[in-house]
Amino acid sequence: MDDRPSRIPASLPALRAAAREAGFVMSCEERTGSLLALLAAARPGGRILELGTGAGEGTAWLLSGMDAAARLVTVELDGIVQKTAREHLGSDPRVTFVAADGGEWLLGYDGEPFDLVFADTWPGKFTHLDRALELVAPGGMYLIDDLLPQPGWPDGHGLSVERLLADLEGREDFRCVRMGWASGLLMAVRSSHVRDRSTPG
Repeated sequence: MDDRPSRIPASLPALRAAAREAGFVMSCEERTGSLLALLAAARPGGRILELGTGAGEGTAWLLSGMDAAARLVTVELDGIVQKTAREHLGSDPRVTFVAADGGEWLLGYDGEPFDLVFADTWPGKFTHLDRALELVAPGGMYLIDDLLPQPGWPDGHGLSVERLLADLEGREDFRCVRMGWASGLLMAVRSSHVRDRSTPG
């Protein structure tokens, strides 16, 4: 079975070309993108958070699945890289671009929780994990990618990935599934019936 997406966002070819021109090689893999569009479509009127805009390919996939009432906040440390996404997608009123350190943004955010959190950078995944998970609404989804060995991984990063997976799968407040597909994914859903892990007793 060919699992490549049969439909892509209209903005994707231009975003890919701009990313190549800028030398940005860490864009969202297209099968992961198709899953993002599906998950966004499953949340009518949903609140979505993307950590790591990059050049905007993941953002484009999310927007392609969102309905008119859904809203997306996407956070990126590198404002120059994010500029590509802003130029191609910034006219869409459903998306808010934030140029900031993801960890600092997570710690400072005091708004409503999100129905979908896609952590495609270190903050919210390898750092500030607990804070990112706190921002997932009951019944909401948390998705991370790039869990299979990638070119350019620093020495010892494989162990960091295994610790992350063990941490997530050891939580009682989330139900997780690993997917050895695309770049390697884990999706977790926040349970609505399990008390907070910090509750004594």
